[in-house]
Amino acid sequence: MSYSQYLILYFLSFILPLIIIFIFIIRKKTRYNLPPGKMGWPFIGETFGYLKPYSAITIGEFMENHIARYGTIYKSKLFGEPAIVSADAELNRFILQNDGKLFECSYPKSMSGILGEWSMLVVLGDIHRNMRNIAVNFMSYARLKSHFLQDMEKQTLFVLSSWKHNSTFSAQGEAKKFTFNLMAKQIMSLDPENHETEQLKKEYLCFMDGVVSAPLNLPGTPYNKALKSRNTILKFIERKMEERMKRSQEGKKELEENDLLNWVLKHSNLSNEQILDLILSLLFAGHETSSVAISLAIYFLPSCPRAIQQLREEHREIARSKKKAGEVELTWDDYKRMEFTRCVVNETLRLGNVVRFLHRKAIKDVRYKGYDIPCGWKVLPVISASHLDPSIFDQPQQFNPWRWQVQDKSKSENCTNINNNFMPFGGGPRLCAGMELAKLEMAIFIHHIILNYNWELVDVNDHPVVLPFVEFPKGLSIKVQSLANV
Repeated sequence: MSYSQYLILYFLSFILPLIIIFIFIIRKKTRYNLPPGKMGWPFIGETFGYLKPYSAITIGEFMENHIARYGTIYKSKLFGEPAIVSADAELNRFILQNDGKLFECSYPKSMSGILGEWSMLVVLGDIHRNMRNIAVNFMSYARLKSHFLQDMEKQTLFVLSSWKHNSTFSAQGEAKKFTFNLMAKQIMSLDPENHETEQLKKEYLCFMDGVVSAPLNLPGTPYNKALKSRNTILKFIERKMEERMKRSQEGKKELEENDLLNWVLKHSNLSNEQILDLILSLLFAGHETSSVAISLAIYFLPSCPRAIQQLREEHREIARSKKKAGEVELTWDDYKRMEFTRCVVNETLRLGNVVRFLHRKAIKDVRYKGYDIPCGWKVLPVISASHLDPSIFDQPQQFNPWRWQVQDKSKSENCTNINNNFMPFGGGPRLCAGMELAKLEMAIFIHHIILNYNWELVDVNDHPVVLPFVEFPKGLSIKVQSLANV
């Protein structure tokens, strides 16, 4: 055999196995029965279209067009990865219920870059369960009754004390002030308007601007500024941790605060880095989503005078009962009496959709309704699609709190359908640990504004917009009239 023949034979023996492996991979790929859809541009796919701002009380033009063309389950390329997008209520429930078995949390790397690699939003497995257990303990029913409720009312009255008759201001800004003050107090015992609290709030707002911005880490960009603010916030928390540990070593028990930071330092096995990211993520979750939900309630209610009237009757009755009993502060029993308020809270969360969609990834090949979801593909359950589906909620774009009264009193198949598909806090093992906290915050804030103020929207064109978090671009300016002066 000549040298050239030997070289050819050697080459074939090397290249043929590669060809066979390539053919096998291609055949394996083509066996998937993927949902219809298109992958868009190289790398970015359809991400820009998917994240294009739209009204929060809709699913957006992008989703509407894709559902009309491909159905409620379609494929795309989003956030740099092949993805299955689900506006299908049953599949969404299936995805959330099988978290950790068939799917796992999978947020873009830019999120872990800014929230931290140990953030509750991005961690998986045992570490997530440990952190979630801490959060659940921190926001348990017992603690909501004994600590949060009283402080919630105090922080509400602190914010409302600046609401003068016929004054105009940003309702979104006031809601953020309330939720930040509450979480700062409960997490680290920081008092409102204290110098260090105000400094922390300033850094936190800069941090939040970066969370919702494009992940461009270039000098001067919101993302870059947010990373700097994150470092400043973490140094602040770390300094508080060191002060607590020093105090504990010195045996100064009389100065110990009954807050999250103290509990974590005493009762958890988390590292310092994990504690820092946990506190930052709880500050983020407890502040941002609740403030948006309160802003949405303030936005929706003026368009429904009947709801305002029924709310006012409910809360005046609670106030009369308290006055008769010689009580001043709200109690848990008072909260349980706020039945119509809970309907308003549910309707606000359904129509406003603070959380639009979730990031998941298939960790096994999954077949559902005849379609294949390949292992490793991104999966995006669009929660808002169920909340705005006319086959589930009658006239879904109408603010109608009474739909929840009917649901409470009925055991009909339709009401069961509503219950199963109402998921403003997600579901499954990663169900939001602050669910009851957010509802309580909304109810207490509504109690005091409905008893003391009428309000009107200053700019009727300032609608809630998905950016990708829900925001009011102009801050939701309102003009208030004190009922004491009307």
